Amino acid sequence: MNKTKTIVPTEFAAETRFDLRPHPPAPFRAALEAEFEQLKNRLLARELGGTPAPELNAPLRRAANEAAALAWMSGFPLLVFPLLFEEKAAALLRQLERQTRIYAASRELVAA
Repeated sequence: MNKTKTIVPTEFAAETRFDLRPHPPAPFRAALEAEFEQLKNRLLARELGGTPAPELNAPLRRAANEAAALAWMSGFPLLVFPLLFEEKAAALLRQLERQTRIYAASRELVAA
């Protein structure tokens, strides 16, 4: 056991009080989620309306969901989502064009 005892002098100051503000209530998050879903649906409908190919329906919805997940990771999902979705949709269309070119070129090689 410790036989040496050290006495530490203590000093107490006046009591300090803090002004605490509560976090926003849950309905604020719900309102933000509802507004975000409306934005997502509006942008998705505009993108689906601009593409005549019905086979793009599922990939565009997947791109919208991926962009939404990334946007929620940021502090400003309503601000970030439109650009993320635009980038994902453009990448999807580039991939589709590339696949179409490869398919056409491979058909030409098989036919020759």
